[in-house]
Amino acid sequence: MNVWQSARVAIRALRVNKLRSALTMLGIIIGVGAVIAMVAVGSGAQARVAEQIQSLGSNLIVVLSGSVTSSGIRLGHGSRPTISEDDAWAIQREVQTVQAAAPSVRGTEQVVYGNSNWATVVQGVTAEYFEARDWSVVAGRPIGGEDVEGATKVALLGQTTVENLFADADPLGQIIRIRNIPFLVIGVLERKGQSSWGQDQDDVILLPLGAAKKNILGVSKANPRAVSTISIKIRPGEDMAEAEVQIRALLRQRHKLKLDQEDDFWLRNLAEVLQTQEESSRVMTYLLAAIASVSLLVGGIGIMKIMLVSVTERTREIGLRMAVGAKGADILRQFLTEAVVVCAIGGIIGVVLGVAGGLATSQAMGWLTVISATPCVLAFGCAFLTGLVFGFLPARKAARLDPVEALARD
Repeated sequence: MNVWQSARVAIRALRVNKLRSALTMLGIIIGVGAVIAMVAVGSGAQARVAEQIQSLGSNLIVVLSGSVTSSGIRLGHGSRPTISEDDAWAIQREVQTVQAAAPSVRGTEQVVYGNSNWATVVQGVTAEYFEARDWSVVAGRPIGGEDVEGATKVALLGQTTVENLFADADPLGQIIRIRNIPFLVIGVLERKGQSSWGQDQDDVILLPLGAAKKNILGVSKANPRAVSTISIKIRPGEDMAEAEVQIRALLRQRHKLKLDQEDDFWLRNLAEVLQTQEESSRVMTYLLAAIASVSLLVGGIGIMKIMLVSVTERTREIGLRMAVGAKGADILRQFLTEAVVVCAIGGIIGVVLGVAGGLATSQAMGWLTVISATPCVLAFGCAFLTGLVFGFLPARKAARLDPVEALARD
C-alpha cells in the first residue's frame, strides 16, 4: 500500500473505535491548544512592553534632581533642586550623541473649565520636549520657542484631561483656569497610554516652562532656573551607555563635584529598564510554552499506549495481511500512519481551540493577546512529530510479528 491507501485504512480503523480515538486525541488537542494560547498571552505581554517603550520615547534618558541630607535624614530624589535649564542646554550643546534635551517642571493642580473641574498633572515644558518624548499634537499647535520666552499663558491638553473637562466639546480656543489664572487651549496631544509603572500619560496639561514656574508651580529661591527633570533623546544608532557616561561626566563637571563626592542628580535610562521588562516577558512566554508542551508529551505517551493495545487486538488481522503478501514495511507504515493521522487531526483541532482560547481570553479578561501563524505551525508540527516518535515503537512491534503465530492467535 502507498501512503494514501495507508491513510484511508488508518481513518477506517479510527472510526471503528470512535470514543477511544477521541480520548487518544485529547492529550494532543490540549497540548497544542495550550501552547498556542500561552504563547498568544506571552506575546501580548511583549507587545504591551514594546508599546510602553514607544510611548515613552525612543532612546530616552531622564535626569532627575538629587536628594538632600538633613540631620542625618536622607530625603528622596527631587527633594533638592540640583539641575537647571542651563544644564539641559549644556547637555544638548556639548554631548554630541544627544539629539534633544528638554527641561521641565511638574506638579498636580485642579483645573477648571465652565462647570467642570479635574485634578491633573501640570507640566511646564520647552519646545524641545515634544522631540525628546516623540510626542505629537493631533489638533492645534505645539508650544513654541516664543511661548517659552514670553511665558505665554497657553496650554496643551492630554486626551484624558480633554475627556474629563470637555466631554464631546472641542477644546481648541477655550479658556481653562489653573489657580484661577486663565490659559488658552492651543492644542491636544496624541494619545500615549499608560507608562511602564502604570501612570496615565494622557492625564496631563503642558504649559510653557516660564509660565508654569511663574504662575503655577513656583520658582526655587535657591536657583530660579532649577527644574525637576531633563528628558534627553539620544540620536538613533548611538550607544546609550556611552551617552549616559558622557552626560554624567558633564553634569559632575558643571556641579563642581569632587571625585569622592556622590552625584547630586539621578540618571535613569528608561529604554534599558523597559528592555529588561521585555526580556522578562519573553522568558515568561518560553516558560509558559514549555509548561504547555508537557501536555504534548503526555498525549504522546497516551498514543503509544493505545497503539500497543491496538496491535494486540489486531494481531490476527496483521497475520492475514502478511499471509496475502504484505511485508513488514507495509505493516510498519500502516500503524505509523494511524498514529500520525490521530496526532494530525488532534493538532488541527488543537490549533482551532488554541486560537479561539486566545481570542476569548483577550475578550473576557481584557488582556492583550497576539496570535501569529508561526506558533500555530510549530505546535502542529510538534503534534505531527509526536505521532512519528511515539507511534514508531508500536508500529515496529506489529511489523516484527511472525505471520504463523499471528494467525494462530484468537
